[in-house]
Amino acid sequence: MSLDNISFSPLIETAEHHVALRESVAKLVGGFGRKYYQDVVARDASPVELWKALADAGFVGAHISEQYGGSGGGLADLNIIIEETAAQGCPLLYLVIQSICAPMIERHGSQELKDRWLPALAAGTKKMAFAITEPNAGSNTHKITTTATSTNNGWSLSGTKYWSSGVDEAEAMLVVARDGDLSTPERSVLSLFIVPTDAPGITKHRIDAALMSPEKQFTVFFDDVKLERDALVGVQGEGLRQVFVGLNPERVAAAAVNNGIACYAINKGSAYAKDRSVWGAPIGSHQGVSHPMAEAYIGVQSARLLTARAAQMFDNGEDAAEAANMAKFLAAESSLKALDQAMQVHGGNGLAFEYGLADLWFIARLHKTAPVSREMILNYVASHSLGLPKSY
Repeated sequence: MSLDNISFSPLIETAEHHVALRESVAKLVGGFGRKYYQDVVARDASPVELWKALADAGFVGAHISEQYGGSGGGLADLNIIIEETAAQGCPLLYLVIQSICAPMIERHGSQELKDRWLPALAAGTKKMAFAITEPNAGSNTHKITTTATSTNNGWSLSGTKYWSSGVDEAEAMLVVARDGDLSTPERSVLSLFIVPTDAPGITKHRIDAALMSPEKQFTVFFDDVKLERDALVGVQGEGLRQVFVGLNPERVAAAAVNNGIACYAINKGSAYAKDRSVWGAPIGSHQGVSHPMAEAYIGVQSARLLTARAAQMFDNGEDAAEAANMAKFLAAESSLKALDQAMQVHGGNGLAFEYGLADLWFIARLHKTAPVSREMILNYVASHSLGLPKSY
């Protein structure tokens, strides 16, 4: 079902080419559709055909500079691509991961790292996973214990990362590690490293998760993994500052996934409410059905506007942290309401995979918790936006 049924688009386009971009993505991904995505998940496979089509069209590298093979469109373009891909029933978390790693390499990586990785990431021929979360650190990045220590020839990396997505399909991981040279018992200093996924000393255990998506989740163990000296990204000890170059785009990208899911759900719910009749009238003519759907639409449009603004601010070099955090918060909340209401409109059919709604629930629900929890966003807004004392 196409977004053309409901006029979602005009409000959020921030550049002249965005309407054409959205139409192109809708046509491409719509050719695969929800059934394709569901089949890939059911087979525990990867959407290689869809990924290749997106890459060949230049959509995977939309936010990467033209000098490295990207389209140079920035986060605003990527927001539309991710949202519309999800709106066609194919939410791809791989695109979210792209939003994290490429900006950090482009902003802070050496020229050699840029030349080695960015063209391949832009072309979609290589993938990179992001490893920051740990079992005992959670949202407290300062408590990271995975440690990189310098050696005569490079670095030695040991520790554990948790809920790392797509490691099985990535050639490398961008790992946030405690710098063993610079840290003290009182203060952890972070550095960033590009770590090949096939390096000796790495063990990957798949997490048996409720997410019905093609991206698999892993616990990754690093046991004295030897890295070359040039595995370091940027300046040693500046990892915390460097990582925020990727975290704001990550929040925007996560919001885009949820906004797209919400658009898909509202389209499905509205179409069903027009077609399904009881007592001689479409169920959509009853306010008990139409008002909750209208309220869901308002919430989704609000989230989409905020997400588009956050992407625009990031591309303009403005401080997008507040907008990106709020966009991610609102998109998660509004998408779950839209999806729940669309399922309710369908009655029992809302739980049938045939109608393509219920199996989106855990992907949408994921972003109330990750990549940053709603509680941490509220902490950020309370302290940074309202000037209230920190609660931690």
